Amino acid sequence: MSQKQFTPSLLISRPSVGHHHLIVGPNNLAISRCMKSIEVGALPILISPFTPENMIAGVKFIQKDFEECDLVTWGTEKNSGYVDLVFFTGDHTSQLAQDISSACHRHRIPINVVDSPSLSSFTLLSSHHDGPLQFGISTSRIGRPLANRIKSEIVSRIPPRLGNACSLLAYFREHLTAEEKRSRLNHISEFWPLNKICSLTVYDIEGLLQDYTLLPLSKQATRVENPGRISLVGSGPGDPKLLTVAALEAINSADVVLADKLVPSSILDLVPRRSTVHIARKFPGNTANAQQELLVLGLTAVKEGKNVIRLKQGDPYIFGRGGEEMSFFEDNGFKPIVIPGITSALSAGIFSVIPLTIRGAADQVLIATGTGENGSVPQAPEYIISRTTVFLMALHRLEILVANLITNGWPQDLACAVVERASCRDQRIVRTRLQDVVGAMKVLGNRPPGLLIVGRACEVLRKCQAKWVVEEGFDGFPIVDSPYETDDENYRNSEFIEEEKQPSQLLQTTGAVVV
Repeated sequence: MSQKQFTPSLLISRPSVGHHHLIVGPNNLAISRCMKSIEVGALPILISPFTPENMIAGVKFIQKDFEECDLVTWGTEKNSGYVDLVFFTGDHTSQLAQDISSACHRHRIPINVVDSPSLSSFTLLSSHHDGPLQFGISTSRIGRPLANRIKSEIVSRIPPRLGNACSLLAYFREHLTAEEKRSRLNHISEFWPLNKICSLTVYDIEGLLQDYTLLPLSKQATRVENPGRISLVGSGPGDPKLLTVAALEAINSADVVLADKLVPSSILDLVPRRSTVHIARKFPGNTANAQQELLVLGLTAVKEGKNVIRLKQGDPYIFGRGGEEMSFFEDNGFKPIVIPGITSALSAGIFSVIPLTIRGAADQVLIATGTGENGSVPQAPEYIISRTTVFLMALHRLEILVANLITNGWPQDLACAVVERASCRDQRIVRTRLQDVVGAMKVLGNRPPGLLIVGRACEVLRKCQAKWVVEEGFDGFPIVDSPYETDDENYRNSEFIEEEKQPSQLLQTTGAVVV
C-alpha cells in the first residue's frame, strides 16, 4: 500500500492572556472550550440561541443566533473588534459550520470546527501543563484518542517535580546577566540529568547564584589516616551497555562523581542516589576554571577519605585530559586508577557503518583534534589517500578546519561524515563531502558531542548521492536484555540458581557416570 506524502504542521505556542475567544454552540463541548479559554487567560464569549445547562462563571453569554458581524464586534478595542479565534462545536455537516468557516477564512481569524479538519484552520493538541512546563501531541488529524494515549505515555515517563524545576530555573534566569544566561543556564538545561534538575530546591538555586570560589590547594582538607581513592573512568560513547564491567563497578561504589558535561543522562542515571554528582561547568571562556574546579573538588574529597571517580566521555586518555589529571593527583600524593572506555573515535565508525580500515580504501587511521591548546587551531595533518582521519572536538570550528584541510591539499570531493551522539537514541549521521559539510551543518545545527570522519572509507558501504544525507536515531543492540537490568528478582537470580548444583550433577553434565 502506497502512503501519501505527509507535510507536517507548524506547531506554535500562542499566549492568550486578554484575548477574546468566540465559541459558537449550545452543547457541553462548548462549555469545555470555554473552560480551556479561561484556563489560558482568555475571555470566552459564548453565542447560542439556547442557554447551556452547565454554564460556568467567567463566560460572557450572548443568547442569539450567530451572525458574521459577531466576528468583528466582540473582540478587544486593541484588535479593532476582531475576535482572536473561533470555536464551532455544533454539527460540522451543517450549513452554519460551512458559513462560519468561510467567514473566518475571509477575515483571517483562526477557527476550529469540531470533527472537521477541512473546515478548520487550526487543531487543538492533546496538551499537558505543569506550571511553566507545557507540551502538546498531535497525530495530524488522525484522531484525538491516539494523541491522548501518546501524551499519557510521555507524562508517565517524565520525572516528578519537573514543572517545579522549570519555575526554579525561571527564577534563576531572572537573576543572571545576558552572558550568564547563555552559559550557566544552558549548561544546566543541556547537560544535567533530568532527575538532578527535578531535585533542585530554592536553597540549591540560591547556591547556584553564588559564584563558586576555588580555595587554594593549601587550604583544602588535610589528609586523613585512611585516604580515599581516585579513579579516572571512561564511560564509552554513550549507550550504557557499552560501559565496561570495571567502569560500572566504579560508578556503583563512588561517593563522589565528577562528570564531564557530555556524559549522557543514561550513564549518570546509574550513579547511586547516595553519591554526590558534580558536572563540569565548561563553556566558552570558562574551560580552564571548570577543569581546575573539578580537580580541587576531587582532591578535597579524596583527602576526606571518599571514593572519587572522574567520569569521562569515551576514554580518559583519548583527548580526555587523563594524562594531565593523572599528573595532578600524583603530584598531590594520590595515584589514580585508570579504567579505559570505548572511545567514540573508533566506535562511531561502527554506528555510522563506516569501516575505518578496509582493504582497497584505508589501511591506517589517524585520530586528531579540531581544537588545540587554549582554543588554538591545530596544524592540519597531511593528506594520505589510504588513511581515514577522525577529528574530535571539531564541529564548533568546522569551517576553519575544513578550510585548512583544503588549503593543505585535501580533495574537496573527499567523502566525510559527521557523527553526533554516537550510540545514543538521538544519534545523527550526516553523510556528505568535504566541500559541502560546512553548509550542511549550518543548515542542520550541531548536536554535541560529535566528530568528523574523513576519508574514502566513508563511502565504501554507504554512498551519498546528494549534497548531504541525514540519518536519525539508533535503535540499540538487538540482543537479549541482560538479567541484571530487570526488576524481577526471581529472573535476576535465575542465572545463579542454575549454577548451584551438587558436584554429582556437575559431573553428569560432562557425561560422567556417578556411582
